[in-house]
Formats: sequence, C-alpha cells, structure tokens
Amino acid sequence: MTITNNKLDEHGKAVVVDLVDGTYAGEQFARAATDTAQQFAVPGHVEQPVAYDAVILAGFGGPEGQDDVIPFLRNVTRGRGIPDERLEEVAHHYRHFGGVSPINEQNRQLQKALQAEADRRGLGLPIYWGNRNWDPYLPEAVQQAYDDGHRTVLGLATSAYSSFSSCRQYREDFAKALDATGLWGEMRIDKVGQFFDSPGFVAPFVTGVVDALRDLIARGSDLATARVLFATHSIPTSDAERSGPRDVDWGEGGAYAAQHTAVSEVIMAKALAELRADETLGEIPDVEWQLVYQSRSGPPTQPWLEPDINDAIADHATAGATAIVMVPVGFVSDHMEVMWDLDTEAMETCEEHGVIGLRVPTPGVDPVYVSGLIDLVEERLTGTAKNDRVRETELGPWYDVCRPGCCENVRAGFKPAISGLQP
Repeated sequence: MTITNNKLDEHGKAVVVDLVDGTYAGEQFARAATDTAQQFAVPGHVEQPVAYDAVILAGFGGPEGQDDVIPFLRNVTRGRGIPDERLEEVAHHYRHFGGVSPINEQNRQLQKALQAEADRRGLGLPIYWGNRNWDPYLPEAVQQAYDDGHRTVLGLATSAYSSFSSCRQYREDFAKALDATGLWGEMRIDKVGQFFDSPGFVAPFVTGVVDALRDLIARGSDLATARVLFATHSIPTSDAERSGPRDVDWGEGGAYAAQHTAVSEVIMAKALAELRADETLGEIPDVEWQLVYQSRSGPPTQPWLEPDINDAIADHATAGATAIVMVPVGFVSDHMEVMWDLDTEAMETCEEHGVIGLRVPTPGVDPVYVSGLIDLVEERLTGTAKNDRVRETELGPWYDVCRPGCCENVRAGFKPAISGLQP
C-alpha cells in the first residue's frame, strides 16, 4: 500500500511522501506517519521497479581557489559559531595546495564517467551533480533536474558508509533542497543505500593492496614485517555509537566501525588469496592489518574513534614493522583528507620512523567502481530482490529505506530527510 501526501500543510508541519519508500519531510512529524509506517511495516529494501528518470550525484564540495577557502569552511561549520580566525587555523591544508581541493574536479570526472556508463547501458538517465558545501549546490541540481522535466529522481551520495555526516546528512540535504526549491509534492527523490560492501567499491581496493604487496616483494621486503592500515575518517564516538539502526547492537564504534571492519577483512582476505594463487611469488605469509582513523577535529576533550593513523604507524614501527601500506578504505576519491592526512602527514610519520610507506589508490573513476555504481542504480530501477543483490559482507545489502532513528545527529537531533522512516 502506498500513502502519498507530500505537500506541506498550512502550518508547514508533518509531510509524508510515499511510505512504501519511507520518504518524509516537514518540521514536525505527523503521528499518522508513525502509525502508518508501523501498521504496514515499511520494508528496508525496495523490491519493486521504480521508473526513475534522472540521477543526482551528491558531493561534499570543496574550494577551487584561495578566495574560496574561508567561505567554504564557513559553510562546512555553519551553525557552530566558529570565528574566521579559527577557520584560518585549519585552512592551511587547502592553502598548501593553492586553495584548491581536488574533490570538485574528481566529481566532475565521476559524473562524466557515470553518464557514459549509463548511456552505454541504454538507461536513458541524465546524471546531475550538486554539493552540500560549495558550488554547484544541491538545490541547483534539483532545480535543474526539475526544469529539464524529471520528476522521479534517485540520489547517489559520494560516501559509502553509515554515519550522520556520511549518510543521514545527505538525506537531509536532499530534503532541504526540495524545500529550498519549493518542489515538495512536485518531485520524488529516493537515495541509493550505503554501498560499502558492493563489489565495485571493494574490488579497486583489493587490486591496490595486491599491487602494494607485490611492490614490497619486488623490493625484497619481508611481508611478515609489513602492516596494512585501513584508514577512514574519524568521527566522534557519540556519533559512531548512533550510526546505523538503533535497535541493533553493532559493538564499539557502531555500524560505522562494523562496516569498515567487515570490508577491510574482506579486502585483506581477497588480496592474500590473489597473491597466493601466483606460484611465482613463493610462500605468502599472513599480513597483519588494522583499522585506523584520521582527520579528527573538534576539542581534545571530545572522544573520537581511535587509533589515529600516525600513532598506529609509530607503534607498529616500534614493534618491528618495516613497511606500512595505507588503504584509504573510507574514501571514494583522492580528496584533501587523502592528499594531506595520508600523502603528507602519514608519509612523513613513516619517514620519521624509518619504514617504507605506500598508499593504495581510492576508487576514483576506476571503471570497475563506476560500473558498480550504475549496478546499484539498476538494482533500484528493476526492483532487484534483496537476496539477489551481490554484496561482499554479511552486513549487506544495506537499507534502501533507512530505519527509525538511524544515524542521529547528536548536536542537532533529527531533521527532515528523504529515504527513511522517522525519526
């Protein structure tokens, strides 16, 4: 059964949009929406075809010149009351690279690659692109898609894992875009679920780890003294604990850490299996690996996920490691956190401790990754059954319709969002 009522009422309150897909919006959530969702047990996976007529790629955004840096950081920290003087203290990453983050150009290339793959498959889907924090902004992309005649749109965020900033905030971004454009009731937007364990996302990392370990072998390095560090963005532990559906005990670090751990284990196992299948390499020992974190911010008194990658490098070096392979498993492209935190700071830490440092590429526009993203789009177009969707861990396939209370914003609470059940 489908309940559709996606216009704000005269008080701007509760709005429900197509509860089969679990979409809602509004400043307050109607009791009717809760009752209906409970009564009809909205499923977590959409297993019926939906005639989407466009895709919107949603990115984080980044500055493209020195004059953009502070305005961009104001957008990122909006509502937190951080003065420009403090923002300038954290702007040096961007200043170091001429004020240009590579993320926008990377997303331009990804948009083109996705469009080419969609066209190759004859899907007839235009791929739009909009950002949360910098031009082109998401409301502009939504408006353009509407002006071009599209009414049933599938959102695709450039983030693979579950947490507020990497999942729910994008759902809220789409809701804000519909509100800003006045298109509630005129356009439907759903969102592709988190794809951390989709084959197209995992495969490039497997290739990267294999290549890095082959490099070490060619250098005469003993793999028994190599360490593989799977790196992702640290988040406050309070946010991590709220990542994923709240009725599941994900363990320390919530669904965010559980997803990263599961994927890292798969990547490592696949990489070692591939190396061991090559008899010319001789015996391949087990290689120790660890999930580590980077790019933390906020006050020192606030607990964030640990260990920090630089601390981990130092500890492993002290314990006898001779080589560190860094795998940016939490990132889809080589943006600022990869270029600065890994390629600059972490590499310097490796040098300081006398160990070899190698960094595996992110998926970027790898054809396997691009094809895998379009596979996810096709799953929603065709209504592929949950059990027929190929994933690399037992955690997937992740939800198409986020569950109640998923990925709460500790600081601001729940806000209107698409593709999920309230709150």
